Amino acid sequence: MPEDLPSLDTPSLTVWYVSFAIAGVCITIVVILVAIILTMARRIAVQAAAATDSLEDSRVNTLPMWDVASVNEGLTGIVGSAQAARGVLEARL
Repeated sequence: MPEDLPSLDTPSLTVWYVSFAIAGVCITIVVILVAIILTMARRIAVQAAAATDSLEDSRVNTLPMWDVASVNEGLTGIVGSAQAARGVLEARL
């Protein structure tokens, strides 16, 4: 066996250094991706809060629409009474 080549029994630190470098790059990439995901999640949370506020404003602004039926009933009664009064007044003339 030539004396220049390392034997298989002696560990080579180069493999460890390359492994640590690859692990460092992988961890850095994961940290960057998690940071991006957290940033996007924060943006989504802010937009969802704004949408919720807008929906609440819309709900408050449209609440009077539920009273339209009772207003229509009241107006129908008023119109009926006015027509009856007109009929009575026309009959007297």
